[in-house]
Amino acid sequence: MMKNAQNNDVRVEFAEQMMNAVVKRPSSDYKLNLSLLHPIVAEQSTFKVLSTKLEIRMKKTEAVRWEKLEGDGILPSVKHFTPDECHKYPSSSHYTRNWDKLVVELKEEEKGEKLEGDAALNKLFQQIYDDGSDEVKRAMNKSFMESAGTVLSTNWTDVGKRKVDISPSDDMEWKPY
Repeated sequence: MMKNAQNNDVRVEFAEQMMNAVVKRPSSDYKLNLSLLHPIVAEQSTFKVLSTKLEIRMKKTEAVRWEKLEGDGILPSVKHFTPDECHKYPSSSHYTRNWDKLVVELKEEEKGEKLEGDAALNKLFQQIYDDGSDEVKRAMNKSFMESAGTVLSTNWTDVGKRKVDISPSDDMEWKPY
């Protein structure tokens, strides 16, 4: 099927495997005739005349990577897009790194790490929070926020009914700022 579109100075024709454009200029007309490498959807192909350029958009019939725009009638081996290729970042490096594998390795390394003091205590609280139910998380958040960081409870039935008071340890004194 063929589609013709026209502006005052520009005429573009789209067909399944061709595109013809004619731009009228004061000195002479500019003609562009392309025999396309792959088929397009002519009805969904468009063009825009902008102040500095002519923008031509052609809709592909299938999601394949075109090695070049023009063809000689012989289709090369078609390379379909795969989801993995769409999410890779471009790089000039010849070495590719699997970042998902690196994250898994770091988590395994963190599990085997022996912590001491405050770091061990913080890791314990983080583990309780991560492994806890929604009620445990809600109780920990409410008790910590209402007590200004002096109380941490995992019991929602107790914490949910009342306001958690500030309760500093015996060797500390609470001062509002």
